[in-house]
Amino acid sequence: GIPIYPEEELPDLIKKNQIDQVILAYSDLPHQYVMDKASIVLANGADFRLMGPKSTMLKSKLPVVSICAVRTGCGKSQTTRKVTDILKKKGYKIAVIRHPMPYGDLKKQIWQRYETYADLDRYNCTIEEREEYEPHLDRGNILYAGVDYQEILRRAEEDVDIIVWDGGNNDIPFYKSDLHIVVTDPHRAGHEMTYYPGEANLRMADVVVMNKIDTADLDKINLLRENIHQLAPNAILIEAASPLTVDHSELIRGKKVLVVEDGPTLTHGEMKYGAGVVAAQKYGAKEIIDPRPYAIGTIKDT
Repeated sequence: GIPIYPEEELPDLIKKNQIDQVILAYSDLPHQYVMDKASIVLANGADFRLMGPKSTMLKSKLPVVSICAVRTGCGKSQTTRKVTDILKKKGYKIAVIRHPMPYGDLKKQIWQRYETYADLDRYNCTIEEREEYEPHLDRGNILYAGVDYQEILRRAEEDVDIIVWDGGNNDIPFYKSDLHIVVTDPHRAGHEMTYYPGEANLRMADVVVMNKIDTADLDKINLLRENIHQLAPNAILIEAASPLTVDHSELIRGKKVLVVEDGPTLTHGEMKYGAGVVAAQKYGAKEIIDPRPYAIGTIKDT
């Protein structure tokens, strides 16, 4: 396998192993952070590289629609589900290919095909994977994931008419897209111009979705709209609400509420709150409890 070292050891690794080139291979990073890493690499004698579409995207023999974003937590998943609904209503057979979440034994995750809930158990899916996969299965969508995306593509192409790429974080797609849809978030207006590789996604967009306009401030909506027109002037702009629905919402009114939010949106997505807090406020919670005094273990440590 490929050895994994703490990033703090990078200067020593470059010198010890006479490294010629260092490639940054993760996402949702402030531009300043990226250049800080580049400076560390350059200062220790190696070249620093960001890999672009020609080096990273595979070409399908089928049409590909990709759904990506400028930051984690913009609303890619719900947008992907809407796109699949539209395509199926037009009579197309689609397969969703999901950005990888490689948490388990990678040798057993070369390629995975999901069609029923039994497949979730068969592949020992994590809670995070189930959260992403189950809504597609509920819609009757065939979903692929894994780690070998050439093999995944080859198998998916045997099943369907159109490939739908369901992106992760703010990464660019793994497949060359015929229609590239990018989701933005007015709650974090300005981030579309200051995060890697989200800005690249926006500049490549054929369609830009400005999501969550029903809960964002007007000045942030206007700022985001201006930035979209600046970076993607030829893209189609869709301004979309992201309405919240809650089962048994009457139970919330007047109560003290503990909100469990989507993790990635608040961690590397850097949101101070998510849909859970918005829902609690919308449905009249008396108080949102601060859980930090009760945190233990790794949650407390971070």
